[in-house]
Amino acid sequence: GALTAFVLLRSLAAASQIFVLLVISIFLAMGLNPAVEFFRRRGLTRGAAVSAILGIVILFVVILAFLVIPPMVRQSTSLIASAPSMLENLKSNSFINDINTHYGLIDSITKKVKSISSDGTLLISAFGGIVGVGKTFISGIFTALTILVLTMYFTISLPEVIDQAIRLAPATRRPRIKALTNGIVSRIGAFVGSQITVAFIAGVVMGAISAILGLPSPIALGMLVFICGMIPLVGHFLGSTVLTIVGLTQSVSTGVIVLIAYLIYQQIENYVLMPRIMRKALSIPGLVTIVSALIGASLLGLVGGILAVPVAASILLILEEVVYPKADQA
Repeated sequence: GALTAFVLLRSLAAASQIFVLLVISIFLAMGLNPAVEFFRRRGLTRGAAVSAILGIVILFVVILAFLVIPPMVRQSTSLIASAPSMLENLKSNSFINDINTHYGLIDSITKKVKSISSDGTLLISAFGGIVGVGKTFISGIFTALTILVLTMYFTISLPEVIDQAIRLAPATRRPRIKALTNGIVSRIGAFVGSQITVAFIAGVVMGAISAILGLPSPIALGMLVFICGMIPLVGHFLGSTVLTIVGLTQSVSTGVIVLIAYLIYQQIENYVLMPRIMRKALSIPGLVTIVSALIGASLLGLVGGILAVPVAASILLILEEVVYPKADQA
């Protein structure tokens, strides 16, 4: 028995990455279900509705690639080329110059930047060499395609999957369980819609700030922030990093202003926009939204951050529909 349990646990641990991909795909399928139903109400079959949504996503990715990648490459190249002179200009500040005199901070950073701009060996070694860069790129592409294919299949067959799962329950309880399951799916869809709304607001706000500050390609930057805003935990870190780098290509002061503006907006989103939108869409208190996201992120990292809020909303739904009525009748 102990040996069987050990082998089973080892097998589950070896297949943990597959289970994570399955969970993310099912979650995305539930999140896309409201959009599928929107197209179905307009006469499309479920397969045609999923195909339409997939086409919209692919079109958006293509437009984003054409608008974002070329300016990002240009700005990154410009920043690396101009970084040594910008760092030397920092020495004109007496406070920074004193720090550099005692600790050699600016000189060390300048040396690193020059090694990147000269032959790129430092940048490649950061990813474990050329082989590491290739493995990281191929692994990311494979994971994205796997999630895309699984999500498409789960979205098409979601009603059948739910019906088959409900058949495991006793016949007398199936209608009640189906109603609760549909409510959970509805709340997950509302969460995904709310996340897209919050990310869209972030893209609009930071795109407008980029245009005001005179950053190049503000529309592309806004779209990039929109994409990053849909990634829990690390999304805004990535977005703020990119915008700060683009700002630094203009001047040090512009980069600092962009970073401060992004940090201020992030606090407003975390403690004002997100709780209010989630409370309206999912009917859960703002405190539960923040606490559940923190707990989920600490337990399962990025996946936990994605699943925490809809799981909390589903638990509250079960409490409201099952636990509380039984407690009131006791």
